[in-house]
Amino acid sequence: MSYIPNLKTKYKEEIVANLMKEFGYKSVMQAPRLEKIVINQGVGAATADKKLIETSVKELTMISGQKAVPCFSKKDISNFKLRKKMPIGARVTLRRDNMYEFLERLVRVALPRIRDFKGINSKLDGRGNYTLGVTEQIIFPEINIDTVSKIMGMNITFVTSGKTDEEAHALLREFGLPFKNLKKN
Repeated sequence: MSYIPNLKTKYKEEIVANLMKEFGYKSVMQAPRLEKIVINQGVGAATADKKLIETSVKELTMISGQKAVPCFSKKDISNFKLRKKMPIGARVTLRRDNMYEFLERLVRVALPRIRDFKGINSKLDGRGNYTLGVTEQIIFPEINIDTVSKIMGMNITFVTSGKTDEEAHALLREFGLPFKNLKKN
């Protein structure tokens, strides 16, 4: 028998049932699901130091468990000393089992390691997607703190099939993302 991630099993057995009860869905196919997780790291200082991109790609690959790719600029911007097709960041898109594995490590290990952590903001984009900004890559246990040359942040975007922010928020809350308890205006 092949390996199935814990969160994938939890989604099929518990989360879908909870969402169907909460929103009154008639079919399990109506329940929102997590489609992909995109991890993006902008490295603006890479215009001066090319080694930063290699480091960023290597660290994102270690964090996600999947090969990260560099991102390149699309046009020249003289104020930033930027030329077309210069590397300016790194990204990786996680789907299926890798996505669930990363989400579990993020919720259970990485987020609790943030100093003075009080929860994450619950602001979604209006289309059922959520982006979480992480200020330091060293919260992930895969990163050896002694080898880090520069502290860099990253954006982690959760793309869901939820039609509304409420559906997506409920899905991410069920997966265990520690949202702050904010009153809605």
